[in-house]
Amino acid sequence: MTGIQWIGVAPGEGDQRLDRWLRRRFPHVPQGRIEKMCRKGEIRIDGRRAKPGVRVEDGQTVRVPPLPEAEWQASKSEGPVSRADAEMIRETVIYRDEHVIALNKPSGLAVQGGSKQPRHVDGLAYALRFECEDKPRLVHRLDKDTSGILLLARTRAVANALARAFRARDVRKVYWAAVAGVPNPRTGVIRYGLAKTRGHGRAGEGEKARVILPEDVERTPDARHATTDYSVLAALGNRASWVALVPVTGRTHQLRAHMAGIGHPVVGDGKYGSSGQENPGDGWGAQLGGEISRKLHLHARSLRLDHPVTGECLELLAPLPPHMKRTWKMLDWNVSGVPEDPFQRADRT
Repeated sequence: MTGIQWIGVAPGEGDQRLDRWLRRRFPHVPQGRIEKMCRKGEIRIDGRRAKPGVRVEDGQTVRVPPLPEAEWQASKSEGPVSRADAEMIRETVIYRDEHVIALNKPSGLAVQGGSKQPRHVDGLAYALRFECEDKPRLVHRLDKDTSGILLLARTRAVANALARAFRARDVRKVYWAAVAGVPNPRTGVIRYGLAKTRGHGRAGEGEKARVILPEDVERTPDARHATTDYSVLAALGNRASWVALVPVTGRTHQLRAHMAGIGHPVVGDGKYGSSGQENPGDGWGAQLGGEISRKLHLHARSLRLDHPVTGECLELLAPLPPHMKRTWKMLDWNVSGVPEDPFQRADRT
């Protein structure tokens, strides 16, 4: 075990969440453990108790309690990236310049590590340094089983700029999903609030978002308002539909919880849509059966933002992952026949 550490927030490291700052320094410490240490007052900023979401600032001092030796050693070294893993993660790059890297993250690959996630994008990012000395930094996350566009910053300054853009909602993200049934109306807005429900693991792993009626958000502990735009792009009778989703807010599991909340869970979503229940045509059950993959059918399809350095509009597209390509082909859904952003015209009026 290492002893208690007092770590200064270096210039340029400020203006980020405490838990994210800690995860960058100790990537093998699970998020649940960080939250538990904060609840117990073991992690402090300038001597004061702090919640995981509080923002650290340059020059502050963070008290970190003793950590197991394995976690400490892992956080101080690069750790090996096998040749196969290096080739795999490099093949996911869909855009790269001297400031930003964009990946088409595969379904099933975690973004950050934990006690049960030894292989993740943050660790594999050492293979994405290319001509830079430091590995690129994460600036946002995707669920492990969600595929699609994931941005990384190649410098701390760019990471801070991108983080500000995400917080200000200056980044336009459109997701594609196959969902059970067909939402009615076919274009709409979901405004359910979301509250976290602690998981059953020792450190609270497996937490889940619970939908809350908008009028109940203010009086529900830990609930937060959340908004999702959706639009049906194609349908298979009443059994399933292809929807475009825009997370107006950015809550954990927002899209999955919202679609399940209106009775149309994402296909393959065992967490929110019942993994063992097939959809008989009434809009419920996250499995379609037959040859349709049981993997999660949620994909971060496009991303649009102003480049953090050049200021030019950067528009990125990520091809569907293999299991969703097979589903689209089977259901005769044509990718080239739909608008990339069905909400764009409404946004501009």
